[in-house]
Order: sequence, then structure tokens, then C-alpha cells
Amino acid sequence: MSDQQKNSNLEDELQAEELQQEGAQVEELLEPEVEIVEDDELAKAKEEALQYKEAALRAQADAQNIRRRAELDVEKAHKFALEKFAKDIVKVADNLERALTSTEQTSDADSVREGVELTLKDLIETLARFDIAQVDPHGEPFNPELHQAMTMVPNPEMEPNTVMDVVQKGYTLNGRLMRPAMVVVSSAA
Repeated sequence: MSDQQKNSNLEDELQAEELQQEGAQVEELLEPEVEIVEDDELAKAKEEALQYKEAALRAQADAQNIRRRAELDVEKAHKFALEKFAKDIVKVADNLERALTSTEQTSDADSVREGVELTLKDLIETLARFDIAQVDPHGEPFNPELHQAMTMVPNPEMEPNTVMDVVQKGYTLNGRLMRPAMVVVSSAA
């Protein structure tokens, strides 16, 4: 080896030693200082930690109880949501039964018809109380959003696309279509 190479190797070794010493000094600076905690302070800290843990467990249990209660409330709401509606519809069923009973006792068709008309009127009023409205489009322009065309019939007396006859009335619930009205629509002659 030449002298230059030896000097270079020695310089490298010296630099490596210096770096190791600096690294050891940095590690000493970075080491956290450990405080010696007195036994009383440690006991207080453990007690406080247990209190927080207990409070967290109670909060978790409360949250589970609230969730269970809410699920039960929703389940009951689904089960009994139609209770008011059902009570009113039962009244209509009672009226229909009375009408049938009266047909057995009398042969007067007019009184039976009158009883059935009153029952139908009661039913329509009951539906209206629950925001269920009839769609009876007789004579109105055909609306595909509310009506379902069963057939088209040429009729020179009516404008094209006008509802001539209602086969089955439709119904809406709170303005939303439940069942379209089945209709016969006029067409050009």
C-alpha cells in the first residue's frame, strides 16, 4: 500500500470513531428522563384510571340499552302503525255485515242499495281521513302518471286522449300514487 492510501484509511477510521462518539452523545440526549414517582401518586393514578375505565364501561352499557330500546320502539311502530286505520276500516266492515243481514230480512232492493251506498260513503270518508284519495278521471285528459290505459276506442264526440270510461278507480296516498286508475281512452275517429 502506498502512503496515501494508508493516510486515507486512517482518516476514514478517525472519522468513523468521531461519528460513533457523536452518535452516543445524541442517544444520551434523546433518552427520556425517568422520574421516580412516589407510591402515593402511583396509587392515585391507578385509582383514577380505574374510575375512567368504569365510566367508559357504563357509557358503553347505556349506549347499548338506548339502542335496544330504540329498536323495540321501531318494531312496535311498525307493528301498530295501521292501528287507527284498522279501527276505522272495521267500522266499515260492520256496516257491510249489517247490510248483508238486512238483505236476509227484507226483499226491498232500494233499502239494500241505500245501505251499501252509505257504507261506501263511510269508506271513502275513512280513506280521506288517512290522506288516501280516489283518482276518478272520467272526462279528464289521459295522464300516464295517474292512469293506466286499458284500451283506446275511436270516439268522434270527444277529443283524442280523453278518458271515456273508468274501469277501476285509482288511489293516492299522501299525493303518491298507490294504484293507477284503469281507464278507456278516446282516440281520433
